[in-house]
Amino acid sequence: MYSCVKSYGINGIDAYAVTVETTLSRSIPSFDVVGLPDAAVKESRSRVQSALVHAGYELPVAKITVNLAPASQKKSGPAFDLPIFLAVMLASQQLEALPEKSAFVGELGLSGQLRPINGVLSMAIQAKADGILRLYVPEANAKEASIVDGLEVYPVSDIEQLCRCLCGQQEIAPLPFDPMLLLDGGNRFTEDLCEVRGQGFAKRALEIAAAGGHNLLLIGPPGTGKSMLAKRLPTILPKLSFEEAIQTTRIYSVAGMLPPDHPIMNTRPFRSPHHTVSPAGLTGGGSSPVPGEISLAHNGVLFLDELPEFQRQSLEVLRQPIEDSCVTISRAASRVTYPCSMMFVAAMNPCPCGYRGHPSIACTCSENAVQRYISKISGPLLDRIDLHVAVAPV
Repeated sequence: MYSCVKSYGINGIDAYAVTVETTLSRSIPSFDVVGLPDAAVKESRSRVQSALVHAGYELPVAKITVNLAPASQKKSGPAFDLPIFLAVMLASQQLEALPEKSAFVGELGLSGQLRPINGVLSMAIQAKADGILRLYVPEANAKEASIVDGLEVYPVSDIEQLCRCLCGQQEIAPLPFDPMLLLDGGNRFTEDLCEVRGQGFAKRALEIAAAGGHNLLLIGPPGTGKSMLAKRLPTILPKLSFEEAIQTTRIYSVAGMLPPDHPIMNTRPFRSPHHTVSPAGLTGGGSSPVPGEISLAHNGVLFLDELPEFQRQSLEVLRQPIEDSCVTISRAASRVTYPCSMMFVAAMNPCPCGYRGHPSIACTCSENAVQRYISKISGPLLDRIDLHVAVAPV
């Protein structure tokens, strides 16, 4: 017997359609998944088998072959568990049919419950573009997917509930589309620029940077408030538009960093990685590429404190993304592009000891030491920073 179920996978922050084909044939019982699956997809065989038995359905005694088309695209992640389960149920005639123009995504637990997955918002956007009318997702991902207007999103808690719904024994109500409720209360910060006393010159520089989207470098001795000022920069930026919120949410959803109680990112992100971060940690990458810090700061602020302490290689990879507002990561098996339109803010001391030019504390650094310290930052990177601001002690 043959069956076919529609689903979606993730490549970068974009989704693509996947057709889950399943055949049952008379042969030595086995369960094979083909179509360039990674380890997580291959392991779905065990999860599907356990879910079938636990829910009281029959595991077909046959050779089960599951093909994830297109076979030329590498598949990763556990999102194909649910469509594989349904394809096996259809091929073994334990389900009669699926609703027309429907798609299914979700990770299965061994007892049949559905667990949340990454990238649901991108899948919902692509499903609508492909003409899909109904998208069945794990209950924890339903609010995130319901942001897409014109698509019926059905929250599913476990496979028993889903099978009863598909057989007409139970009804699952789709979540309504309500973007204004999701965007309500955006830009809530625990800090505020009005809390800063003094530093009028530096605050004026922050206002100019926020008004024009300029990159900013704060230079001053320790304790002058450089980090404090940078952390309060997002509080004076404009609120995210709905389109910007969708873009930012897609990145955090794919990275698996979307807060469970916030289905949409309605606050401009502020990312401040440690100076030991690797180049791949900044730009993104890995065997299955994931967004890096510059993409997680999309539509927000990327702050690098103690700029000269970062690895030279890590700083140099920022040059092209700052100009192009996107970063392309090429690997042997994939090529993905992540957006990274962000404000780049950095802070540094004027010398290794930090007290060069301080009115009351003497600097102990030689001229050569100061030159070596400043030369850790290349000229091309400094050229991409519009405002260089001296922050004086209060």
